[in-house]
Amino acid sequence: SLASGVVKGALAWTVLESLQKKMGATRNGKSLSGSENLIIEVDEDKIRCKQYSWYFAPIYLLFWVGLFFAVIYPLFQALPTGIKISEEADKPGQFVAERAQEILLQISRLGPRVVGDVDNEVTVVNLLLAEIEKVRQVLRDDVYEMEVEVQRASGSYLIKGLTNHYQGVQNVIVRLSTKSSNSTSYLLVNSHYDTKPGSPGAGDDAAMVVVMLEVLRLVAVSGDPFLHPIIFLFNGAEEQPMQGSHGFITQHRWAANCKALLNLDSAGAGGRDLLFQGGPNHPWLMEHYRNSAPHPFATTTAEEMFEAGIIPSDTDFRIFRDFGVVPGLDMAGVYNGFVYHTKFDRYAVISLDSLQNSGDNLLALVWSISNAEEMYDTEAHAAGHAVFFDFIGLFFVHYQESTSLALNLFFSFGAILLVCISLWRMSRVTGQTMGTYAGVFGLLFLLALAGALLAVAFPLLMATFYDWGNRTLTYFSNSWLVIGLYICPSVIGLVLPMTLYLTHTKCNKIPHTYYLHIVGHANCVLLAILCLGATALKYRSAYLFLISLIFYVAALIINLLTRLHCRGYLWSLVLIVFQIIPFIYHAYLFHMFILILIPMTGRFGVSTNPDILIGALCGFGTILALSFAAPLINVFRRPNCMLGGLALVMFIFCMIAVSDVGFPYRPKTNVMRADFMQVHRKFFEYNGSISHEDSGYYFHLGDRNKEAPLRDHMNLTNLVRLGEDCDSELMCGIPCYRYCSAREHALWLAREEPVELPYPTVLEFLSKTVLSGGYQVRYEFRLTGPPNMGLFFKPLDGVKLLRWTFAPAMLDNPATYRPPLEVMLTYGIDNTPIEFFVELSKDDGNFNEPVFEMGVSGHYVSPHDKRDALSLEFLATLPDFAFSMEWPSSYERHIF
Repeated sequence: SLASGVVKGALAWTVLESLQKKMGATRNGKSLSGSENLIIEVDEDKIRCKQYSWYFAPIYLLFWVGLFFAVIYPLFQALPTGIKISEEADKPGQFVAERAQEILLQISRLGPRVVGDVDNEVTVVNLLLAEIEKVRQVLRDDVYEMEVEVQRASGSYLIKGLTNHYQGVQNVIVRLSTKSSNSTSYLLVNSHYDTKPGSPGAGDDAAMVVVMLEVLRLVAVSGDPFLHPIIFLFNGAEEQPMQGSHGFITQHRWAANCKALLNLDSAGAGGRDLLFQGGPNHPWLMEHYRNSAPHPFATTTAEEMFEAGIIPSDTDFRIFRDFGVVPGLDMAGVYNGFVYHTKFDRYAVISLDSLQNSGDNLLALVWSISNAEEMYDTEAHAAGHAVFFDFIGLFFVHYQESTSLALNLFFSFGAILLVCISLWRMSRVTGQTMGTYAGVFGLLFLLALAGALLAVAFPLLMATFYDWGNRTLTYFSNSWLVIGLYICPSVIGLVLPMTLYLTHTKCNKIPHTYYLHIVGHANCVLLAILCLGATALKYRSAYLFLISLIFYVAALIINLLTRLHCRGYLWSLVLIVFQIIPFIYHAYLFHMFILILIPMTGRFGVSTNPDILIGALCGFGTILALSFAAPLINVFRRPNCMLGGLALVMFIFCMIAVSDVGFPYRPKTNVMRADFMQVHRKFFEYNGSISHEDSGYYFHLGDRNKEAPLRDHMNLTNLVRLGEDCDSELMCGIPCYRYCSAREHALWLAREEPVELPYPTVLEFLSKTVLSGGYQVRYEFRLTGPPNMGLFFKPLDGVKLLRWTFAPAMLDNPATYRPPLEVMLTYGIDNTPIEFFVELSKDDGNFNEPVFEMGVSGHYVSPHDKRDALSLEFLATLPDFAFSMEWPSSYERHIF
């Protein structure tokens, strides 16, 4: 039927064109010139309003679904085959994944490696030194020089609202250089070997550590010279956060020479490594990535999402950028984020192929940048910010922001101009005025805008309804549910206004095919406006709109030049062909974001509805991938039936989601994060007496479902929220760990028996000295306890905190950082007691009364710190679908 329709349309055109040459066409008694005019006069309803049979519509929609599963999904999962040691002789100079895998097994067998614990400070350090010594034994010492040292660093700095104070954290550092080189510009390669409490950290970040070791070995035995020395930094304190990198870049003698960075981290386990941050500026780094990385995987949009705080994570890249001003590339594993920071981040989840992918890229980048001429004077090449992305892993595209500006303006205004030309041609063909077409275009533009808004609004409504019904995260274990819950509603919203209008509009003055063509024009102009707006706001992600515009403009030019523009629905075939590339790219990109963010929704916290983010992503992805393709369902008869079919699919998925299939969590693979501490608390008054002492479990839950999934398995009868205590007690009376902004949502479950701590955290009050003038006072203290401790300071009314031992940034910006102020204390190999002072001023100079409150917390996070019997009994009731990062803690509130 489709083929015969096309043939009949073409034949009618030929006949009518011949007739036009012999006779003049008239409308309302007026002569019309040009063969394109007569076609409207003869059997207009049959030629121009005749749509294809309805049963082709499902095939059309399934074509796009098939394209996703046939092209996008396999390419997204594609990894190079891991090279084994037995194949090394046949593949000289190539990364050998099996050797890296063997070292990974040794490291992951150590279990959790937290700062201050013997496994992190001694065992893994010795393991790394032993592996580096193996490299020294095969080193081409006629070509290279290799220096190895273990750095012990102490320091203090402000990060994300807390002061981070550390003592004796360690880094294993290797400097490899060519003897013939006199370059003072070094390439820095960084990863970390410490882990979160309770996690073996195979993916985060032991996999990158072993990749670095193998790359070090390959370079050391190659005999090929390179221009610039390479620093391999095996960082021993990233999770604290980022103390190891801060210690290196602010204190080590080689730090000032580091001119470029390759940072390796992970937010998952296995899969490909995403380049998600670059620079700042220094577009030459992207040039090297494009020319050397064999497995590109990158997008500017990820960088902007990361900078906006949408992704709840951070890396050492921030420290090198902010404290060392070292430009670089930040790459991280993003696959299978469900095991991130859990006990399931094990050796078994890191495939040989994923190590090969990481190793191939790193080895190529190390060779490329260590031989870069730009390294001699990086500042001379610093100007410009890059737009970058890969196309389904096949190749990498990058260009500077100035080029982006030119491209965005050219194609946006060019698209608008071509739309105007197309409308003018339609008016010439039909004999209607431009005013008529301008009016229709204006109406359809408003409908396109409404469709775009509904494409986002419908998924957001679904997210809101499910949240109201306590059904958040139904897709957490079965991500395919996203198709029916959010993508189908988005597609319905995108095409609903247009479809309703076209099905209820008669083709009297303007034929149906032109109405449908104008729908595409309206979407084109809408995307052009969005592209211009994003460009004006300096969002480099405007390239997403640019990709759609380029291919729509190309299709429109071909249709105009070949006159398919005026031949029934033939123009739609050209448009479909030209939409394949942008569909593949946008679907690939948003598929990536959904796979990255779904695991992250399990740690967004209880106050955020993560379904909103997933729904919004599906909405924006639908707009970019299907703005031009989806409205073409109106080429077929009964398009409303297609909308009804999509609605039916949505309904079926909704029913599945509210069944047991929609329960968010699965044992081992998709776990709920239910972190808690076993806390012993003491509240000391000004006279040193204890006004209150108790014990209990302090819960920090990871997602929107809060404690509800746990209640059927654990005795949480007396669980209370600490929100009210936050108004009366310093830090809500809990030993919150690191970032305490969510402490208002903390949960407390009291227990009668006191928590038994492995050993005490002891605060010693050393001295109190009223300073000259009588309005300032200095207090001095000594603190001993576990490697992870915290201090909280709250000056009372009329008192100001002026100075302290720690980094002064908080005190220098009192308008930004208001009490209570948090100081995180960490020690590594050096467990010397921490001595500190605070100096305060008081308006009336009376220091014989309470001046400030101070909270002291101790965190016994080492796996070697024993939990008491009652805590172990309570932990055993945790359901198998949940993981808890747990440890004993102490908290004391003092008044001085």
